[in-house]
Parts: sequence; C-alpha cells; structure tokens
Amino acid sequence: MSLIHTLKVDLGDRSYPIYIGDKLLAQASLLGKHIKGHSALIVSNTAVAPLYLASVQQSLDAHNIRHDSLILDDGEQYKTIASVERIIDTLLQRRHDRQTTLVALGGGVVGDIAGFAASIYQRGVHYVQIPTTLLSQVDSSVGGKTGVNHALGKNMIGAFYQPQCVIADTSTLDTLPARELSAGLAEVIKYGLIRHAEFFEWLELNIQKLIDRNQEALCEAIRVSCVCKAEVVAIDEREAGIRAILNLGHTFGHAIESTMGYGNWLHGEAVAAGMVMAADLSERHQWVDKKVKQRTIALLEQSSLPIKSPSEMTPDQYMNAMAIDKKTVEGKIKLVLLKNLGEAFVTADYNPELLEQTLKYC
Repeated sequence: MSLIHTLKVDLGDRSYPIYIGDKLLAQASLLGKHIKGHSALIVSNTAVAPLYLASVQQSLDAHNIRHDSLILDDGEQYKTIASVERIIDTLLQRRHDRQTTLVALGGGVVGDIAGFAASIYQRGVHYVQIPTTLLSQVDSSVGGKTGVNHALGKNMIGAFYQPQCVIADTSTLDTLPARELSAGLAEVIKYGLIRHAEFFEWLELNIQKLIDRNQEALCEAIRVSCVCKAEVVAIDEREAGIRAILNLGHTFGHAIESTMGYGNWLHGEAVAAGMVMAADLSERHQWVDKKVKQRTIALLEQSSLPIKSPSEMTPDQYMNAMAIDKKTVEGKIKLVLLKNLGEAFVTADYNPELLEQTLKYC
C-alpha cells in the first residue's frame, strides 16, 4: 500500500480531508467512507472515463452503493450551464434523492461543474472530488469554488460549496498529456510566488523531476501546494480578503481565455502569461526587483509554459475583459501583485499608465 499524505481543510463542521498518494483509486475504502447515502452519480469526461471510471465503480460496488455515470465532453468550452443541466437531468431521471453523492472524476472542469450541480440539486447534496490532472490536484479541487463560464467572463456563475473529501491519486498523472502537466505546474509555481519563497527555490531545483513525473517529487509538490491553499481557505473561505492572493496572474489569464476563446489557451497557460504580467507590473512600480521577474520567467520557461501573452490581444481587449472580473469593485480592477518573492497582495492602487505598459509589452 502506498504512503498517503492526509491534510485537512479546517472549516469547522465543514472541514474535510485531502488524500495525496500513489494508486489511491485502488483503495476502495478511501472513497466508500465518504459516501454518506446509498447512491452516487459519477461525473467524468470522455478523456478520463475510459481510464479510471471502472476503478471508481468497483469502489462503490464494494460498499453496495448504487451508482450511475454521466460522461461529459472534454474541454473548457463545455464548462457551461448546459453541462450542469445534463447532470440535473440525469439525477432526476435516475431518481437520485437528497441523500445522493456526486463523484467528480476528472480535471478542474469536471470538478467545477459537478460541484456546482451538487450545490443546487435539491438545494444541496454531497460531492467528492477525485482530481486527475495536476492543476486540479493542487488547486481547483481544494477550497470549494464551483461554477461554470459565461460567454462574457470565466467562472461568472457558481457557488462556494465544499466537498466531503479530495482524493488526489498521483498515479493518474502518468496518463496526463505533457501540455496538461505543464499547465498544472503554473499553479504549483504560483504558490511559491505568493506565499512560500522556500518552495519556489525547491521548484527551481526540482522542476525537471516534476516534468519527468517522479512520484516522490510530484507528491511533495502537491502536498505543499495543498497545504498553502488549505491554510488560506481556512482563513478566508469566501474570498473576502486574503484568499484573493490565490488569483495571482488570473485576472490577466482569464482575460486571455475569454478573449481567445475557451480551450484555445489552457487555464494554466493563460495563468503563466498572467503571472509574468503581474511580476512585470510589480517591477514597474519598484515593488520587487527585476530578479523576481527573471526567476519567474526562467521557471515558467523550464516548465514549457508561455511567458508572453497572445500577440493579437490589445490593451483595450484586456481592459474590457478585466472590467468584469470578479475582483472588480465599483469599477476598480483589483490585481494580485508581488511585494517580494513569496509575498503577494491585492490592490487597486496602481499606476494605470504602468498597467498599460505591461499590457502593451508583455
């Protein structure tokens, strides 16, 4: 049996564990003990289901839990209300009651859609996260953000709704396409930039091991990332304050995703370019020295991630997209910027001329 790292997201009576380890899907008891009722709906997608659906079904069978499955199309472009409606339709057609549990088997898109459906079906049912991408294991599966995209903005429809547990099986990363692995590394690098300078330095020394899918290195990177996120979420569950630092690069990145068309740039790729922009704007304000941006760019380049935003995007397109970002308050676009390596802050008090320079030259 593989070593399991168990962390806790501390939210009082809504606290839950995060399990991190190799071959966790083979351990039926891990999932079974978090299914509260006697039925479940597994929500997956066309890329993940052929690989891992049978393992989840076997775990549910071992605990005599009646289960159905729904396979969604794969891709950010399917993160829509229409996909949520498909889940609700299936739940009703298969007569799932308020004691059912949704099991999200897939990456961040599946987790966000299934979590949102769980939050609204019969005013809320339980759900479990089984993230199968690096990005979802270190970020989207933890913290209870659920939702779907709107044509005018990313994640504009959703709810804060916590899962019963997160099961991050690192062996699922063996089948992850290289581009998806790199996209996940963007979120890993983010934690070093916003909260954990020592972790950033560890990444500089171990990035090749992560790219090579060394299980020990992956487990450590996922563990530290989840610790960072769990600590922040425990302080600020609904993003009224410090939790917003988890969005470093995301305001710029979401603008790229919505402008270029969902799915053309992977979320992690857009965030990577956005983090360079955040570091650049921070340097232009002389809040950080140029070495922070240089080290950020170097680590992203080693991870095969973009360090430049789309050449066809104009400053006006960025500003129009960012104006409807969720952090925008009373017309002021709030950005997550850097004070130092490992220290981020949220502000609307930046020089608009310097922002325009960043948008133009990055």
